[in-house]
Formats: sequence, structure tokens, C-alpha cells
Amino acid sequence: MALCSSPLSFIQPWSRTPKTRVRTKHGISAIGESSVRNASVRDVELASPRTRIEDSRIRKKASVDIDAGDLGVLYEDGFGTMSVKDYFDATKQIIRPDGGPPRWFCPVECGKPIKNAPLLLFLPGADGTGMGLILHHKSLGKVFEVRCMHIPVDDRTPFEGLVSFVENTVRFEQAMSPNKPIYLLGDSLGGCLALAIAARNPTIDLTLILVNPATSFGKSQVQPLLPVLEGLPSNLHITVPYLLSFVMGEPVKMAMTSVPDDLAPPQLLDELSNSLTSLLPYLSDLADIIPKETLLWKLKLLKSAAAYVNSRLHAVEADVLILASGKDNLLPSGDEAERLCSLLKNCRGRYFKDNGHTLLLEDGINLLTVIKGTCMYRRSKKCNYVDDYLPPTLHEFKKAFEQDNRLFRVATSPVVLSTLEDGKIVRGLDGIPEEGPVLFVGYHMLMGLELAPLYEEFLRERRTCIRGMAHPMLFSGMRRPARTEFSRFDYMNVFGAIPVSPGNIYQLLSKKAFVLLYPGGAREALHRKGEEYKLFWPDQPEFVRMAARFEATIVPFGVVGEDDIAELFLDYDDLIGNPFTKKLLEDFNKDAIRLRRDIGGEVSDQELYIPGLLPKVPGRFYYLFGKPFKTRGMKELIRNKDMASAIYLQIKSEVERKMSYLRRKREEDPYRNIVPRIMYESTWGYKKQAPTFDF
Repeated sequence: MALCSSPLSFIQPWSRTPKTRVRTKHGISAIGESSVRNASVRDVELASPRTRIEDSRIRKKASVDIDAGDLGVLYEDGFGTMSVKDYFDATKQIIRPDGGPPRWFCPVECGKPIKNAPLLLFLPGADGTGMGLILHHKSLGKVFEVRCMHIPVDDRTPFEGLVSFVENTVRFEQAMSPNKPIYLLGDSLGGCLALAIAARNPTIDLTLILVNPATSFGKSQVQPLLPVLEGLPSNLHITVPYLLSFVMGEPVKMAMTSVPDDLAPPQLLDELSNSLTSLLPYLSDLADIIPKETLLWKLKLLKSAAAYVNSRLHAVEADVLILASGKDNLLPSGDEAERLCSLLKNCRGRYFKDNGHTLLLEDGINLLTVIKGTCMYRRSKKCNYVDDYLPPTLHEFKKAFEQDNRLFRVATSPVVLSTLEDGKIVRGLDGIPEEGPVLFVGYHMLMGLELAPLYEEFLRERRTCIRGMAHPMLFSGMRRPARTEFSRFDYMNVFGAIPVSPGNIYQLLSKKAFVLLYPGGAREALHRKGEEYKLFWPDQPEFVRMAARFEATIVPFGVVGEDDIAELFLDYDDLIGNPFTKKLLEDFNKDAIRLRRDIGGEVSDQELYIPGLLPKVPGRFYYLFGKPFKTRGMKELIRNKDMASAIYLQIKSEVERKMSYLRRKREEDPYRNIVPRIMYESTWGYKKQAPTFDF
């Protein structure tokens, strides 16, 4: 456990109409102008400029159903292959006036989603093109059935009409698939639309993802500009897009979408400069996307949308995720996220302090990762952390471990050892079974510091995702502030964390998964001074009989190194002894989920707190996986408690022996100190790890 009448009576008949293909140099396919309102959303396809080559591959792939498990660990999700330039190129083809009303289209590059994928309806911002999700089409298209709403440039449908249009689609889809949720992804104006639909349909299973929702338009800096824009001569309107581009988005973040992540600083600056220079000519296209009359109409539409929704927020019952930007110069999105989170019943937020209003078109935001990290993805009425789990993608692995966690890995240079069947210790994971179910049980270092290197090693060497049992507080225990940034705790969910419970362990082992369990739980991970490397395991053989039921292999392991990177100078006893911090701790733990209340001993004392740490000159982390203990053919463990207890104590002793071995042998490691280790690894460009002690 880591801290770490007919139900279809309200539906208007839909008539299937033949599609009229329009082929252009950008490879865009779209529905014809006639009968748009009655056309099925599945009849509309829009390809980005880069999908022509991939189109045949996608269609071939679409001939078979894909299960979530077939995606594979570290699958390529396609995120990062599109840029803001693709947005402008694709938008040029879709903004041509056709006199038609609002409609849906399906981006061809989304391809075929996994089996039983939920529907995701993208509700665009003020541009109305529906192409604002283009950077995320490929990644979202693998796990959602994506449809985007397009509002033609010359369309003047009022907000109530747009609500009715989306509502009809939502009710139709809910009647067709009553057991699946419907996702409404609303960007700015679309956020108001999503909230309006949820308020009017509280009984429909909706999940809302709101990106800088325009519910705060009354406080926008653009409002005073309305009289100026109305009196602006038409020949000067061409300058407005350049001004709006700096108000709505962060130009550098938008330019970074076409710059590779793995460049050296000089190359990065050069590529960024070229990308910014090439992006500037595209800004003139904003005058075509939002002409003067359309801009004035959209601003009035935003004002009416905000007024409509704010009077109905009390009726919203749906789960809501708000993504707010810290540098949104169009709307006070950070403050608005706090307000909405305080008003809505089931709401959480994530804050992106360095991004502008056009969050979905800026660098560094993988929307699928955010959805997974906040536990918002599900394919049925209730979230199932086992069946609804999506494996981590290659992009997520590179972002988490090769970028964000790289310095920590260099500083600790973890040594991973495992034990073969004959008892021989080898470097790497050769001693770990190839197939599950496997249950790893071991020591939980302070603050779960051992988790990131452990997950990375299994992903890098085995392409195996470990499902770690985590404290339920990380999922739904306590409300976080709306300005919470996407953090390592969210990445734990992305890489397999699951709330600890007998039911979840049962499901994972039944599916032959690799499961990580810390019997010491939060008490071990938040130990006091002088308690490092001490096990706080309960007396009952919690996991032995469960493993025997599914003939799982139990792998005990030890890990040391926390005392080599930090010193605990402020623990729970220190905090509880101060009247001020005592009150804070009591309030913090008052609403926390309590585990093992009915178990005696120290393990039941799982008060949560944030310890004070003094960093040290980094030493090294050491992991040792013991000889696998097979429970195959040992069904008697399920009924024989004494036998199960004996096995339990044997495994506990094995974990303690592994830690004693590592603490003794690390004294013989010539590269335990960071200085000689860095000198060695830097000569190899950090592509070869420093040796360690003999074993």
C-alpha cells in the first residue's frame, strides 16, 4: 500500500444520407452541405493534413475490436505528432461557408477505439471550428469514440439553440448505450455548454472535462473592448487576431508543440526560434476563422452563456474535472476553478500555472494522461480500477522517467538485484517470473521514495506494469484545492496505482497481474525517527491465503537507501507535540479514510502527515528481490491458518534478511558515493550504469 412511453420518444428521426466527399490537398473528407442536421455523426469524417498516409492503416485496424489489454504496455499513442500548424491547416478547409447549421464530425486520425469505449463529445471554444482538440485526436481516439462539434463561421444559433443541439445528441446516445458514460469535453464556451447539458439532464451519466470554462466571462478583460471592436473599421480587423493570439494563448507554448523534447539547449532554442517565426504567418488566418461580425457575435454568445449557466450550477450532478490555466489573459480561470469547485458537488481541478487560455493547443499538456491521472476514465456506470485501467503509453514513460524523474535516477542510480530459482543473485530482473499472477511484498521506504525507480525498472526491462496497492486517500479520500498541479501522485495512477482493498487484490490476481503490496502501509512509509528499515506488518497473514487461492507466486524484496539521501528531522511525534501543528494534523486526519482500525498493534496507527526532511549528498538505492515462493498446489493454505501464518512469518523474515544483506554489502560498493559514480556514468553519457559490490 503506497502513499503514495418509448425511451426514444424524444429523439427526432435521423435519416441516413449519402456522403459527398470533398478532396483537397490537405486530405480532408467532410459531409456535404445538404441535410446536415439529420446526418448521422458517424457519417462525418475529417482528416488532418498528416493522416492521408495513415488512413489505410487506420481503416484496416478498424476491422477488429480492440480490448484495453491489447493496447500493450508502453504502446505508441501518437501524441506529439501534431502541432498548432496542423490546426490552422485543417481549419482552413472547414471554415468555408456552406450555409449549414452546427454539426458533428469524427476526426479520421482518431481511428478505431478500444472495445466498449465511451463517447467523448468535444464542445469547442469561441473559434467554433471543432479543431481545437487536434493535438489530442490520436491519443484520445484509441480509448474514446471522439466526435467534435463544428459551428460554421456564419452561423448565428443562440446559446439555447446550441444547448438543444447537443442535448438531443446526448439523449440519443444515452438511450442507445444506457450503461456507458458520456464525456463532455468543453473548452471555454464549450465548458458553459457542458455545464448547461449536465444541469438540464441530472439523471444521465455524464462526465464533464472543462478547460478554462467561460462561466467567468463577466470578469473578462475583453468585455471593455466590445465598444471598440464594434466601431473598428473592417480594414483594420486584420490586426485583431494578432492581439487576440497573445491574449488567448501562450505563443511560446504553442510553438513548442512542433519542437522535439530530447534536444540539447542550443538546438532547442534554435528550433523554438524557427517554430515561432513560422507560426506568425498563420495568425492572419484567425481573421478568417473569426471575422469581425463573428467575433462580436461570439463575445455576446459568451456573455449569454455565462449568465445561463451560472443560474443553474446547483443542478449539476455529474463528475467534473476542471483544467485551469495560470496565464489565461482572457478569463480569470484560476479563480473561477476555485469558485466552481466550491459550488459543484463532484468536482476536482488541476492547475497549469505556465499555460494560457488555449490550453489544448499548447505544449506539455497530454489530455489523456490528465484524465488517467485524475481517475476520470471509466467505461461503465461505476469506475472499476481493474477493468477500466489503461496501460501507460510510451510518451508517458518518457515524460515521467526520462524527463521529470531523470535527475532523481541519476542521483540515486538504483541497483536492482534478483534471485534465481537456485538461489543465485543476479543483477536485473532475471529472477522474476515471466508470467503472473505475481505478488511482490516488501519494505515501504520513507514517503515511498523507492517507487519511481521500481516502476521504471520493470517498464524498461520487462515492459511490465506493476499494479501497486495505494492508500485510498490518493483517489477519493480528501478534496484537494482547485489549484492543485498535476503531480507525482497523479502519475502513480497513470502507472498502475489502485486503492488497496481485498476486492481489488482479488480481481488483479484473478487476471494474472503483477501486484505490489506493502503490508506495513502508511505506518511504514511515514515512520518516526530511528525506525528506518523496521517492518510494521500486521499479525494476520493478510496476503498468503489470497495468493494461494490463485496459485500466485510471492516475491519478497528488500530496499535500502532512504538514509543515504535524506535525514528525518521532523516526524509525527514532533508535530503532535506542538499545539499549532497538532490542530492542523487533527483536522487533516479527521476526514481521512481509516484503514485497519480493527487490527491491534502499531500498524493500526496510520496517522497521515508530511515529515520534515533534510537532504543529504545522495548515496544510492539498492533493491533485492528474493527467491520466488510458489503457491501452486498449496490450496491447503486457504483453510489452514497455522500453515498460512508460518509462511507469512517466513516471508517477513526473508524481507528483513534482504535489507540486512543490502545494508552490509553497500559498504563494499565503490560507487555508493555520488562523486565517483557521476564521474563514471558521465563518461558513458549516462547510458551505462556504474558497477556495484560483488554478489
